Amino acid sequence: MTATSEQEKHVPAPGDDLVLDITDVTVRFGGIVALAGVSFSARRGEVLGVIGPNGAGKTTMFDVVSGVRAPNEGKIVLAGKDITNASSTQRARLGLRRTFQRVQAFGWLSVEDNVLAALEWRGGGGGFVADLAYFPTRRRRETERRQKVDAVLERCGLTPVRRELAGSLPIGVARMVELARAIVDEPRLLLLDEPASGLDETETERLGAVIQSLRRDSDCVVLLVEHNAGFVMEQSDRVVVLNLGTKLAEGLPEEIQHNQAVRDAYLGETLDTAPADEPADEPADDPSDPTSAE
Repeated sequence: MTATSEQEKHVPAPGDDLVLDITDVTVRFGGIVALAGVSFSARRGEVLGVIGPNGAGKTTMFDVVSGVRAPNEGKIVLAGKDITNASSTQRARLGLRRTFQRVQAFGWLSVEDNVLAALEWRGGGGGFVADLAYFPTRRRRETERRQKVDAVLERCGLTPVRRELAGSLPIGVARMVELARAIVDEPRLLLLDEPASGLDETETERLGAVIQSLRRDSDCVVLLVEHNAGFVMEQSDRVVVLNLGTKLAEGLPEEIQHNQAVRDAYLGETLDTAPADEPADEPADDPSDPTSAE
């Protein structure tokens, strides 16, 4: 498959199933083209893997989808709404959630409070008076939020450390805290940027189980960027391959594994044995992006 044939192949999913549609997205940094006319779409309940060698444009694409960076050209549609010029906060309100290459947990808060913070944007109802009087409706909403937090902590294996400060946790556990915060308020589109980095085998298996249960139970779309290509192949329904800012290939995992152009881009390595812990390949994440906490 060539990059040209792959772009011609791009056809959005049927309207009822289409959650994310990215069309001809181009991003330039001065004279450097980080993304060049990239297009792909994702349907409800789909896990879409995005892989590529260092410098391919993976994190730049995530930044564009989440609203951290505006594209120079192209269009992004989320659940039927054109969000190309929408802010990160507006996208979060539409159900977009994101984790980062570098953990963005609030280190000074407990694990439980980190996850609870993702629900606070909805408010408690009743305004300042309800705060003072602690109305029954306020108590009911608080109880419901705590129940949601309890459920997601259990789902992510975090119940034993719920009272610990997030900043004191090992990197693998901290990544699960960030994941829990991203999914406690049910997402429509979840962007996972290197979520398996730093996780041991047991944590990686739990991460995979959470991804599959999330898409099964809520029809959430999961966009998965990960250097551990074996994990991507195992978890994804389809895989998009980026190389030097262009879409090199798109297809089923088994098709991608046997694609010679993809193998060449990985310097001849078979994808299921590609290095799992390579350095970050694009500009550093923006810790001020509210989608990481919402």
